[in-house]
Amino acid sequence: MDKISIIIPMFNSEKTIHKCMTSILEQTYDGIMEVIVVNDGSTDKSKEIVEDFIINNKSKISFNLINKSNEGVSSARNVGLMASSGGWIALLDSDDRWLPNKIENQIKILKENLNIDFLGCSRNNETLKILGKKINTLHKVNVKELLIKMYPQTSTVIFKRILFELYGGYNEKMTHAEDGELWVRYCANSSFYYSPQSLVVTGEGKPSFGHSGLSANLKKMHMGNMYILKQALINKLINVWSFLLFWFYYQIKYFRRIILTKIKFYDF
Repeated sequence: MDKISIIIPMFNSEKTIHKCMTSILEQTYDGIMEVIVVNDGSTDKSKEIVEDFIINNKSKISFNLINKSNEGVSSARNVGLMASSGGWIALLDSDDRWLPNKIENQIKILKENLNIDFLGCSRNNETLKILGKKINTLHKVNVKELLIKMYPQTSTVIFKRILFELYGGYNEKMTHAEDGELWVRYCANSSFYYSPQSLVVTGEGKPSFGHSGLSANLKKMHMGNMYILKQALINKLINVWSFLLFWFYYQIKYFRRIILTKIKFYDF
């Protein structure tokens, strides 16, 4: 198997980055891996924690730190992608952690299904549902499904480097739903799969939209999703009738979430 490059964008993550990187050291996979931590202008002790971790790293896994000015998570991920050298790319956020068998299990699936270009999985023991249907087996994803529900979560994915080389990286103008925009682009041009195995712990169980600035975040997320929908129409991934259907669906979904946040209830 080709080298796996693991990209970790980091901003003020002093409370979680050590646990995040330790979860990589605990992987049961014994192939070649490199880790690229991109410090996006942190002002806390994140940088020092990573530097100390690298100095004390005795494993065969290569850990590297890139420091840059604060330009956002999409910029940080793109810097990591450009600096990577592996044939496969795995993404991991600095406040998430992998279960020990994460990479080994995904590599097993990739070896058994050589057609797969992109593979995501479940997290936090969640069962994915698309329009009420549970996804319990290895599943080939299509663009319309992604427009219904943006998945998989960032820290669960591994994909061929060639996707980045052919179709580009993150849209740095987007501050919300940037993963979804990239997933749709890759899904439209590759063999994009999802596994129901739960192999990642994200956000230590916090709600998907965080605790602070919730309504504002929802509005920005909604605007990001609408941009993705418009691009899908422009790129002829959906027809006009599908666009209109999704447009109404997004409005209903947005206002439902606004109402749920106001009564402090989360249901995703």
